[in-house]
Amino acid sequence: MAIGATGGIGRTVVLILLTVILVGLLYSGGDTAARGARAFAHRLAGDTGERAVVLAGQAIRSVALGVVLTALVQSILAGIGLWVCGIPHAGVLSAFAFVLGIAQIGPLPVLAASILWLYWIGSSGWAITLLVWTVPVISLDNVLRPILIRRGVELPILLIMAGVIGGLITFGVVGLFIGPVVLAVTYTLAREWVNTGPAPTEPSPRETPLGV
Repeated sequence: MAIGATGGIGRTVVLILLTVILVGLLYSGGDTAARGARAFAHRLAGDTGERAVVLAGQAIRSVALGVVLTALVQSILAGIGLWVCGIPHAGVLSAFAFVLGIAQIGPLPVLAASILWLYWIGSSGWAITLLVWTVPVISLDNVLRPILIRRGVELPILLIMAGVIGGLITFGVVGLFIGPVVLAVTYTLAREWVNTGPAPTEPSPRETPLGV
């Protein structure tokens, strides 16, 4: 079991490194790739396909800004609280809190374990201080993340968050961006299809049921 766990961690690290390298390569030629994707989508589905590609890019940018930046802010604030309260290896715990934030768990497990440890060693004052600091830190994602996500794409926040959580459960870390893109594009195309359809006609007096 330990070997399997180590292998899983190693595989995850390799995938993250490959993802970072691939993102760097794509970012260096991002403008060319974006123009190519929009041209290809326009060739397939006209203006609708091009709008879908643009919307997908906006959804990815918004989720990255909302999820990653919120996790970063929370982990930094958690690290400050851990360092002030004298928790050993505060930097490592902050990095772990950042990973938990990306995974949509948040820094609560790290902070809660630190509070219990402070109580266990008899530092009740610092434990209470860290507890008071924990409340706004773990509540920050309920305020900051929706604001950041909504700045980049005009879609229902529940739709975006459902895509984030569902994609994370289904595809792992990559699903953070796959889920919102799929839901955002599907929602937009379905709404456009409904709005461009023929308008419903009102029934004539002879077709109206009696008593209505």
